[in-house]
Amino acid sequence: MTLFGIKNCDTVRKARKWIENHQLPVHFHDFREEGLRQEDLELWCHTAGWETLFNRRSTSFRALSDADKTDIDQAKALALMLAHPTLIKRPVLIVGEQVVVGFNESDYKKVFSL
Repeated sequence: MTLFGIKNCDTVRKARKWIENHQLPVHFHDFREEGLRQEDLELWCHTAGWETLFNRRSTSFRALSDADKTDIDQAKALALMLAHPTLIKRPVLIVGEQVVVGFNESDYKKVFSL
């Protein structure tokens, strides 16, 4: 089980605290420091949907050029997320074949059968 995110993100902090409080064996991967593999991002997009993963409400999205903000499809979203990982909605939790985007306590309880 792996939790992907950025350590200084408030939502990632909430998820990590929840996981720690439940003493779950989850590895944390900071994709700002450790990088992000295209294969992982493609799998997340395939499983969760690129629209779910691509954060249009982020500060990073607002900072993009107008050309980058228009005509976004999966290929363009993938390229933008690889170039700017902070465009990814965080955290991304991988448990087996499941991909959970964002933090919602009830979703985490279901994933971990708590």
